[in-house]
Amino acid sequence: MTQALKAKLVSMLDVVYPELDCDFLAEQLLTTMGLEPNQAPPPAHQNNWDESDVVLITYADTVQRAEEKPLQTLHRFLADCLSDSISSVHILPFFPYSSDDGFSVMDYLAVNESHGNWEDIEGIARDYKLMADLVINHMSARSRWFENFRKRVDPGKDYFFEGNPRDDLSAVVRPRTSPLLNPVQTDDGERYVWCTFSEDQVDLNFANPKVLIEFAAIIRRYLERGIIIFRLDAVAFLWKEPGTPCIHLQQTHELIKILRLLIEHHSPDAVVITETNVPNRENLTYFGNANEAHVIYNFSLPPLLINTLVTGDCKHLKTWLMSMPPAQMGTTYLNFIASHDGVGMRPTDGLLTEEEKQRLINTMDSFGGKVSYRRTPDGRDQPYEINIALYDALQGTAESGRDHWQLQRFVCAHTVMLALEGIPAFYIHSLLATENDLERVEHTGRLRSINRSQWQLDTLEQKLADPLSHHSKAFQELKRLIAIRRKQPAFHPNATQFTLHLGLQLFGFWRQSMRRDQSIFCIHNISNEVQQVALSDINLIGTDHWLDLISGMTIDDLSGSITLKPYQSVWLSNLEVTG
Repeated sequence: MTQALKAKLVSMLDVVYPELDCDFLAEQLLTTMGLEPNQAPPPAHQNNWDESDVVLITYADTVQRAEEKPLQTLHRFLADCLSDSISSVHILPFFPYSSDDGFSVMDYLAVNESHGNWEDIEGIARDYKLMADLVINHMSARSRWFENFRKRVDPGKDYFFEGNPRDDLSAVVRPRTSPLLNPVQTDDGERYVWCTFSEDQVDLNFANPKVLIEFAAIIRRYLERGIIIFRLDAVAFLWKEPGTPCIHLQQTHELIKILRLLIEHHSPDAVVITETNVPNRENLTYFGNANEAHVIYNFSLPPLLINTLVTGDCKHLKTWLMSMPPAQMGTTYLNFIASHDGVGMRPTDGLLTEEEKQRLINTMDSFGGKVSYRRTPDGRDQPYEINIALYDALQGTAESGRDHWQLQRFVCAHTVMLALEGIPAFYIHSLLATENDLERVEHTGRLRSINRSQWQLDTLEQKLADPLSHHSKAFQELKRLIAIRRKQPAFHPNATQFTLHLGLQLFGFWRQSMRRDQSIFCIHNISNEVQQVALSDINLIGTDHWLDLISGMTIDDLSGSITLKPYQSVWLSNLEVTG
């Protein structure tokens, strides 16, 4: 029999490690993953998702209950409140860690004891598609590997990337203002380690193939524990070469292809997602030729959609949507408008002017937000992200400040997200309409803590049970919209999408199911004024019967118009799918 998998793997490894025996390295990787050289490939361009897929993003300990491990409390909350609304759960790093709320991992193969254990993780994985972080770019300075690096013994001796202060590092793209190189005392003298993110997060050295093999072993263990979706954290920075920007290098793309190849041959229904918080054109490269990421984050959506709703002008959002290529079958976008991190500003490069960016920052500042900065190659500090809870980000407009449309504006944002091409992902604090947690910022000293609140389960249940609380109003309405979305073939992540031209206050697009039997015209009033929509501008087919899936309103006269209240949305469909 042919050894097609091995041959493909060798060709990829040759790009990354041209001076090594890649035939032997391929054998090591296949053995580590438990794969045969002739392992059958998964079907090409297979969509491992459909319109029913909705992701929840949460920390393991966001919801807590006395005398119970947080992972058990989370599982309970999911079962009681969200089992009919979500298909997938992304549990942010649940491993032992030393900083950055989990992203400075000390042990990839252990569950943080304060969260629970592997049995708790496996329990959630049995009920939902489980997504976990592969924190692949860096590891904690307090990990065993790094202790071995200091002692100059294996495993770990050559696992971390070293730099030289005399090297030309002026072109390196940075997401932070902290020093790139940090001196470390080892048993054979001082060495400088590369730290893209912080002194406690030391970058791994993938030029050493042993590191790749270690991660193959980690991936296999995750698959065996029920993890089926892999979020490759900060993967754009994986390969370093002094004198280059050290981001998006060809070796990085090739390593992603290698990891995908191994993962999907082990588990054909597994999904690889790349986390690359960069300008839109750079982000799109991580699809490769449908052979890198199955899914990429739509990083430009959060800042553009927030900007649209606080300015009442959808020009830039519409321009961006028209520029987005349809994803090939077997690939799609992950749509989100809030996350555990801030609202990224780099993805607005080339989409918003500097003046528009500053206006957005000023508006978010007036709503209680904070700004984190990054260091540019020429030594300047530029805004990297806005730290703010989404509910508070939408409490008013740039022109008039706070107003009484906060909840409607917030729901409108999610109605847009739910209808766009791709898979919708809800950060738990958006689903719960949690406000800015300034007290937590004060306590931790970290700006990102503003959107990383922790709820006591009994308090949360009381808020959700109170029909007068904004938490309950938002939660129930978002759940209702999710339930509608999950039944519509035209909302399949790969269904056709075209942008509508309805002026600057109406943001609209058309979705059509892959069988072409359902059309949905998604129209959103993104302003704080009533808007009229002439049905003749939408081009509804006269022989079909049309209704708004959100309100239940039917449309009998296609020569008339519909009235949209401030921030109201309609999903006009020729087919109502209710079951």
